[in-house]
Amino acid sequence: MAWVEEKKEVLAAARKMVAKGLVTGTAGNVSRRLKPEGGRALLAITPSSRDYDSLSPEDIQILDFDGKKVEGELTASVETPLHIGIYRARKDINAIVHTHSVYACALASAGLPLPPILDEQAIYLGGEIKVAAYAPSGTQALAKNAAAALGERNAVLLANHGAVGAGKDMATAFTAAELLEKTAQIYLTALAAGKITTLSAEAQKAARSIYNTSRNASV
Repeated sequence: MAWVEEKKEVLAAARKMVAKGLVTGTAGNVSRRLKPEGGRALLAITPSSRDYDSLSPEDIQILDFDGKKVEGELTASVETPLHIGIYRARKDINAIVHTHSVYACALASAGLPLPPILDEQAIYLGGEIKVAAYAPSGTQALAKNAAAALGERNAVLLANHGAVGAGKDMATAFTAAELLEKTAQIYLTALAAGKITTLSAEAQKAARSIYNTSRNASV
């Protein structure tokens, strides 16, 4: 079995995603970009509709960016096009964690973008988090909409569906998914309290500079 450590990393993140309550059951999916092989872009991704605790590293599927199977016996996640679309659009992203976390899903279902309300949101996610236009799961349209709404940030909300955290490595992507959920919860709580104060333009500019430095360092 090739890519052993990479497969272990994807599986560990998927199990952690369940343990943290970011998904229920077999929902969500995790992937990471692999080093090209013979000029062929590759990714490792969780399989479709499988309990994460029942998986072993060899169950993580290896595909090329055309969606063709390279290694593995199971069906790859239905959201493979979503992952490939983001990797194609963002060369600095090397890992993706797609969740169905409660508060992020609440915003996604309401069609509410997440304004820049916290320093850490702006520093680690890149600022306001947008809602990608709705498209059915597993479609190229969803991949296109998600990549467009993601832009240069590390997170995006998927209308009536879920959320995506992305980053230069798995740790960064997982933190993005967790921070998105935390910030969504804070935002909805503040809305219920009746007052929202976003970061000042000056604070957003300073945070964006830190974010860009970190992001560009990964390219």
